[in-house]
Amino acid sequence: LVVLSLNDRTNNTRPIQSHNPSSLSRCRHRGKPAGRITRTSPNCPPSNPSTANIIMAFLHLFIVNKSGGLIHHRPLSPKAPKIGTNEWLRIGSTFHSLHAIAAEASPVKSPNGKNASGADDGIERIIAGGMELHCLQTLTGIKFVITAEPGMTVDIDTVLKEIYVLFAECVCKDPFYEIDMPIRSELFTQAVDMLIEKVEKTGHTLMSSKHR
Repeated sequence: LVVLSLNDRTNNTRPIQSHNPSSLSRCRHRGKPAGRITRTSPNCPPSNPSTANIIMAFLHLFIVNKSGGLIHHRPLSPKAPKIGTNEWLRIGSTFHSLHAIAAEASPVKSPNGKNASGADDGIERIIAGGMELHCLQTLTGIKFVITAEPGMTVDIDTVLKEIYVLFAECVCKDPFYEIDMPIRSELFTQAVDMLIEKVEKTGHTLMSSKHR
Protein backbone atom coordinates (compact mmCIF):
# COMPACT_ATOMS: atom_id res chain seq x y z
CA LEU A 1 0.00 0.00 0.00
CA VAL A 2 1.36 3.38 -1.03
CA VAL A 3 -0.48 6.39 0.38
CA LEU A 4 0.58 9.90 -0.53
CA SER A 5 -0.63 12.91 1.45
CA LEU A 6 -0.14 16.25 -0.22
CA ASN A 7 -0.60 19.75 1.10
CA ASP A 8 -2.57 21.08 -1.84
CA ARG A 9 -3.07 24.81 -1.86
CA THR A 10 -5.87 24.52 -4.39
CA ASN A 11 -8.38 23.77 -1.70
CA ASN A 12 -11.43 25.87 -2.46
CA THR A 13 -12.86 25.63 1.04
CA ARG A 14 -13.30 29.07 2.59
CA PRO A 15 -14.31 29.93 6.15
CA ILE A 16 -17.79 31.30 6.66
CA GLN A 17 -17.59 35.05 7.09
CA SER A 18 -19.87 37.08 9.30
CA HIS A 19 -22.77 38.85 7.63
CA ASN A 20 -24.68 41.93 8.66
CA PRO A 21 -28.41 41.68 9.47
CA SER A 22 -29.42 43.44 6.27
CA SER A 23 -27.73 40.83 4.09
CA LEU A 24 -29.21 38.00 6.15
CA SER A 25 -32.70 39.43 5.76
CA ARG A 26 -32.38 39.07 1.99
CA CYS A 27 -31.59 35.36 2.23
CA ARG A 28 -34.47 33.05 1.45
CA HIS A 29 -34.42 29.36 2.35
CA ARG A 30 -35.17 27.18 -0.64
CA GLY A 31 -36.58 23.73 -0.01
CA LYS A 32 -33.94 21.01 -0.33
CA PRO A 33 -34.05 17.26 0.37
CA ALA A 34 -33.18 16.28 3.93
CA GLY A 35 -29.45 16.29 4.54
CA ARG A 36 -28.65 18.36 1.44
CA ILE A 37 -28.15 21.95 2.48
CA THR A 38 -26.65 24.14 -0.22
CA ARG A 39 -25.85 27.81 -0.42
CA THR A 40 -27.96 29.80 -2.85
CA SER A 41 -25.50 32.69 -2.90
CA PRO A 42 -22.17 33.72 -1.32
CA ASN A 43 -24.03 36.10 1.01
CA CYS A 44 -26.50 33.51 2.23
CA PRO A 45 -25.05 31.15 4.87
CA PRO A 46 -26.83 27.94 5.91
CA SER A 47 -29.50 28.41 8.54
CA ASN A 48 -27.70 26.04 10.90
CA PRO A 49 -23.95 25.97 10.13
CA SER A 50 -23.26 23.44 12.88
CA THR A 51 -25.41 20.78 11.14
CA ALA A 52 -24.92 21.80 7.52
CA ASN A 53 -24.03 18.86 5.28
CA ILE A 54 -22.23 19.95 2.14
CA ILE A 55 -22.53 17.16 -0.44
CA MET A 56 -19.21 15.94 -1.83
CA ALA A 57 -19.01 14.58 -5.35
CA PHE A 58 -17.03 12.20 -7.50
CA LEU A 59 -15.01 14.00 -10.16
CA HIS A 60 -13.41 11.75 -12.79
CA LEU A 61 -13.08 8.10 -13.73
CA PHE A 62 -10.25 6.90 -15.94
CA ILE A 63 -9.03 3.43 -16.84
CA VAL A 64 -5.47 2.57 -17.88
CA ASN A 65 -4.44 -0.73 -19.47
CA LYS A 66 -1.41 -2.78 -18.47
CA SER A 67 0.79 -0.98 -21.03
CA GLY A 68 -0.07 2.49 -19.71
CA GLY A 69 -2.55 3.35 -22.44
CA LEU A 70 -5.68 5.28 -21.55
CA ILE A 71 -8.70 3.22 -22.59
CA HIS A 72 -11.50 5.14 -20.88
CA HIS A 73 -12.05 8.53 -19.25
CA ARG A 74 -15.10 10.53 -18.32
CA PRO A 75 -16.34 13.14 -15.85
CA LEU A 76 -18.66 11.91 -13.11
CA SER A 77 -19.98 15.29 -11.97
CA PRO A 78 -20.54 18.83 -13.26
CA LYS A 79 -17.92 19.84 -10.69
CA ALA A 80 -15.23 17.90 -12.57
CA PRO A 81 -12.54 20.11 -14.16
CA LYS A 82 -12.60 20.28 -17.96
CA ILE A 83 -9.64 18.29 -19.32
CA GLY A 84 -8.82 17.87 -23.01
CA THR A 85 -8.20 14.54 -24.75
CA ASN A 86 -4.44 15.12 -25.17
CA GLU A 87 -4.12 16.00 -21.50
CA TRP A 88 -5.97 12.81 -20.56
CA LEU A 89 -3.56 10.72 -22.62
CA ARG A 90 -0.66 12.28 -20.74
CA ILE A 91 -2.40 11.77 -17.39
CA GLY A 92 -2.92 8.08 -18.12
CA SER A 93 0.66 7.38 -19.15
CA THR A 94 2.11 9.53 -16.35
CA PHE A 95 0.04 7.82 -13.66
CA HIS A 96 1.03 4.42 -15.03
CA SER A 97 4.72 5.37 -14.66
CA LEU A 98 4.27 6.89 -11.20
CA HIS A 99 2.43 3.76 -10.07
CA ALA A 100 5.46 1.62 -10.93
CA ILE A 101 7.98 4.13 -9.54
CA ALA A 102 6.10 4.36 -6.22
CA ALA A 103 6.37 0.60 -5.73
CA GLU A 104 10.13 0.73 -6.31
CA ALA A 105 10.68 3.81 -4.15
CA SER A 106 8.57 2.63 -1.22
CA PRO A 107 10.72 1.85 1.86
CA VAL A 108 8.28 -0.92 2.82
CA LYS A 109 8.07 -3.70 0.27
CA SER A 110 5.06 -5.97 -0.08
CA PRO A 111 5.74 -9.71 -0.26
CA ASN A 112 6.77 -10.57 -3.83
CA GLY A 113 5.82 -7.03 -4.87
CA LYS A 114 2.11 -7.87 -4.64
CA ASN A 115 -0.62 -6.16 -2.65
CA ALA A 116 -3.30 -7.88 -0.56
CA SER A 117 -5.41 -8.73 -3.63
CA GLY A 118 -2.45 -10.24 -5.48
CA ALA A 119 -1.97 -7.40 -7.98
CA ASP A 120 1.30 -5.52 -8.46
CA ASP A 121 1.96 -3.08 -5.64
CA GLY A 122 1.79 0.65 -6.29
CA ILE A 123 -0.25 3.78 -5.60
CA GLU A 124 -3.63 3.00 -4.09
CA ARG A 125 -4.57 6.38 -2.69
CA ILE A 126 -3.45 10.00 -2.98
CA ILE A 127 -4.95 12.49 -0.53
CA ALA A 128 -4.58 16.19 -1.30
CA GLY A 129 -6.25 19.35 -0.08
CA GLY A 130 -8.41 19.67 -3.18
CA MET A 131 -9.12 16.05 -4.10
CA GLU A 132 -8.67 12.38 -3.36
CA LEU A 133 -7.46 9.81 -5.90
CA HIS A 134 -8.17 6.10 -5.47
CA CYS A 135 -6.74 3.37 -7.67
CA LEU A 136 -7.69 -0.29 -8.06
CA GLN A 137 -5.27 -2.43 -10.05
CA THR A 138 -6.54 -5.80 -11.23
CA LEU A 139 -4.58 -9.04 -11.57
CA THR A 140 -4.38 -8.40 -15.32
CA GLY A 141 -2.75 -4.99 -14.78
CA ILE A 142 -5.71 -2.74 -15.61
CA LYS A 143 -5.97 0.31 -13.35
CA PHE A 144 -9.34 1.80 -12.42
CA VAL A 145 -8.89 5.30 -11.00
CA ILE A 146 -11.44 7.65 -9.45
CA THR A 147 -10.89 11.21 -8.27
CA ALA A 148 -13.30 12.79 -5.80
CA GLU A 149 -13.69 15.81 -3.59
CA PRO A 150 -12.03 15.36 -0.20
CA GLY A 151 -14.15 14.32 2.75
CA MET A 152 -16.44 11.80 1.06
CA THR A 153 -17.85 9.34 3.56
CA VAL A 154 -18.59 6.54 1.07
CA ASP A 155 -16.16 3.67 0.58
CA ILE A 156 -14.54 4.69 -2.73
CA ASP A 157 -12.49 1.48 -2.88
CA THR A 158 -15.74 -0.52 -2.91
CA VAL A 159 -17.09 1.74 -5.67
CA LEU A 160 -14.00 0.92 -7.74
CA LYS A 161 -14.58 -2.80 -7.21
CA GLU A 162 -18.15 -2.43 -8.41
CA ILE A 163 -16.98 -0.53 -11.51
CA TYR A 164 -14.56 -3.41 -12.13
CA VAL A 165 -17.52 -5.83 -11.97
CA LEU A 166 -19.45 -3.65 -14.44
CA PHE A 167 -16.41 -3.64 -16.73
CA ALA A 168 -16.31 -7.44 -16.65
CA GLU A 169 -20.05 -7.74 -17.28
CA CYS A 170 -20.59 -4.99 -19.85
CA VAL A 171 -17.24 -4.74 -21.66
CA CYS A 172 -15.36 -8.03 -21.41
CA LYS A 173 -18.45 -10.04 -22.39
CA ASP A 174 -18.95 -7.93 -25.50
CA PRO A 175 -17.86 -10.19 -28.40
CA PHE A 176 -16.76 -7.14 -30.41
CA TYR A 177 -14.47 -5.71 -27.71
CA GLU A 178 -10.71 -6.22 -28.03
CA ILE A 179 -8.71 -6.38 -24.80
CA ASP A 180 -6.69 -3.24 -23.95
CA MET A 181 -8.49 -1.20 -26.63
CA PRO A 182 -10.56 1.95 -25.88
CA ILE A 183 -13.91 1.28 -24.23
CA ARG A 184 -16.90 2.53 -26.23
CA SER A 185 -19.71 0.66 -24.51
CA GLU A 186 -22.92 2.59 -23.90
CA LEU A 187 -24.06 -0.19 -21.58
CA PHE A 188 -20.97 0.29 -19.40
CA THR A 189 -21.41 4.07 -19.38
CA GLN A 190 -25.05 3.82 -18.33
CA ALA A 191 -24.25 1.26 -15.63
CA VAL A 192 -21.53 3.49 -14.15
CA ASP A 193 -23.92 6.47 -14.21
CA MET A 194 -26.54 4.48 -12.30
CA LEU A 195 -23.95 3.30 -9.75
CA ILE A 196 -22.57 6.79 -9.09
CA GLU A 197 -26.08 8.25 -8.83
CA LYS A 198 -27.10 5.59 -6.32
CA VAL A 199 -23.97 6.06 -4.20
CA GLU A 200 -24.29 9.85 -4.11
CA LYS A 201 -27.99 9.67 -3.18
CA THR A 202 -27.88 6.90 -0.59
CA GLY A 203 -24.24 6.75 0.47
CA HIS A 204 -24.26 2.96 -0.03
CA THR A 205 -22.85 0.77 -2.77
CA LEU A 206 -24.46 -2.40 -4.09
CA MET A 207 -21.93 -4.53 -2.23
CA SER A 208 -22.45 -2.74 1.08
CA SER A 209 -26.23 -3.00 0.66
CA LYS A 210 -26.01 -6.78 0.38
CA HIS A 211 -24.25 -6.97 3.76
CA ARG A 212 -26.73 -4.73 5.55
